[in-house]
Amino acid sequence: MKMHFNTSFSFLAFSKSLMIIFVLLYGCVEPNAIKPSSETAIIVLGTIQDAGAPHIACTKSCCTSLRKNNTSFPVTCLGLYDSSTQKKYMFEATPNLPKQLKELTAFGAQNNKELPDGIFLTHAHIGHYSGLMYLGKEAVNSNQIPVYVMPRMDSYLRNNGPWNQLVETKNIRLKQLGNRKKKTLSETLSVTPILVPHRDEYSETVGFIIEGPKKSALFIPDIDKWEKWDLSIVEEVTKVDYAFLDATFYSGDELNFRDISEIPHPFIVETMTLFKRASEEIKDKIYFIHMNHTNPTLDPDSKTSKIIKNNGFHVARLHQVFEL
Repeated sequence: MKMHFNTSFSFLAFSKSLMIIFVLLYGCVEPNAIKPSSETAIIVLGTIQDAGAPHIACTKSCCTSLRKNNTSFPVTCLGLYDSSTQKKYMFEATPNLPKQLKELTAFGAQNNKELPDGIFLTHAHIGHYSGLMYLGKEAVNSNQIPVYVMPRMDSYLRNNGPWNQLVETKNIRLKQLGNRKKKTLSETLSVTPILVPHRDEYSETVGFIIEGPKKSALFIPDIDKWEKWDLSIVEEVTKVDYAFLDATFYSGDELNFRDISEIPHPFIVETMTLFKRASEEIKDKIYFIHMNHTNPTLDPDSKTSKIIKNNGFHVARLHQVFEL
């Protein structure tokens, strides 16, 4: 299709048009463009592995191109809005917490609250809890923000600096969770942690089941190989409407610089194989998230993204909204 431009069409207008096209294709919109939601819903606030992209010290094309274009991808995080109470929650406290909080504030009912009504943590690896530092006196000096954690995570934060300072100065209030024990947030919203196998140096690792008034979601951003779990991921996905699953690596092809035994995440190709015989309806529930900077799936137009789509699955993209 040929495109004809009037000579009076300014370069500025053309640039703006290109930006609109980029937003439509990539879903990357500025915080003030996030539309308020009137329904209980999840919003994707980040999709990348702990260290983000571009990645520290990475000289590969996957990161050099991002630096050249002054582009970055935020670390994996979900925002949750409860329309019945107008409260807002975060799943993970990432290094990108300040920006992600701004985006959460713009989502759901508009109010003057700049801080979340609660934060749920999966485990003690840097991309999942280090954002708590912004709640301390060097930054916002928050007042008893509820932080939902499992027992070992609770102990880790209470007994190790600088995190114990957040507890002692009451910047945060730790609220302990139990495996498979539902935490009711309102009459129409609840969260249930599920233990999953992972490198548990400092804490246990969990995924979360988020149940809303109409639909539910499973969030497992970090896990070792699915076969190490005492549950069937196929069966667990059948129980929910959305499943945000660990997609750190597409395959082993991108791991020519690390010992895979040290980072045994399930490859996307392995997860797709597990669901090969599942119905299209089941596959349609899955959104891959927590991608490493080397994962070509970061690019929506990549060959791997197209393979995932053609096989009936999805890739979580920034600012996607899922009504519950």
